[in-house]
Amino acid sequence: MIDRIQHCIERCYLCAAACERCVSSGLLSPAGETMRDCLQSASQCATLCRLAAQYLAINDASARPLYPICAQACKACAAACAKHSVLSCRRCAETCRQCARLLKMLAA
Repeated sequence: MIDRIQHCIERCYLCAAACERCVSSGLLSPAGETMRDCLQSASQCATLCRLAAQYLAINDASARPLYPICAQACKACAAACAKHSVLSCRRCAETCRQCARLLKMLAA
């Protein structure tokens, strides 16, 4: 179980980083205005993933309801990012899908 938790912590931090790269790239892109939903979703997802990782790291059982919420944010971000052809968006979408799967498994 500890290995699974550690893997999820790492995946949450990777997801947060991918989301932040997506936001940074989007803000610099000439198409940034058309990516508003994607950027907002990625920003929210990054925040929730960092929070989930922190709670997982201290093994706080009271935070368990946060995991499905974070998984849903990851799914929403993946869907928003998948609409764009920008490389950082595609990578963010894939990373978010992987993180959502792991968080769902932990929440079950």
